[in-house]
Amino acid sequence: MTDCNSHDGDDSAHSSALTIWIDADACPVAIKELVYRTAQRRELKVVVVANQSIPIPKSEWIRRMTVRDGADMADHAIVASLTTGDIVIADDVPLAARAIEKGGLVITSRGDLYDERNIHNRLATRDLLEQLRLSGVETSGPKPFSKKDSQAFANQLDRILTKALKQRGSAGE
Repeated sequence: MTDCNSHDGDDSAHSSALTIWIDADACPVAIKELVYRTAQRRELKVVVVANQSIPIPKSEWIRRMTVRDGADMADHAIVASLTTGDIVIADDVPLAARAIEKGGLVITSRGDLYDERNIHNRLATRDLLEQLRLSGVETSGPKPFSKKDSQAFANQLDRILTKALKQRGSAGE
């Protein structure tokens, strides 16, 4: 099941433009709202992917993709649809690794940038913590999301968008 809530206009004019993909099921509302405002201001396409109907603002730049319920269905949809240079907003490390492998850039909701230089270490850390949990060791979860995290995300998104849009602009000349 795919529910693409979009404007009625032709998307072909935006097809080569950068797209921001949001892994929305666990993404904090503050981060989604920040991305929506950024999309409006910069006229960027945003796709909100989830296995439930997530409310989105009415906008020609923002659409929703609802996928079947099931493990990693949103992740599969994002990876299958993204193109080189697209930005993925996700805290899911395996999704980040797959997106990077396909040429995407990944920003976590706390503003960390995952790229080809650090994703393997992030995966190894995630796997180690998973093994510890499976063997009965209690590990602490993430700290509560804060305004500081939101600001770190906003700063990282601005840096990445500025760089990505500059690169796409010079490639199109």
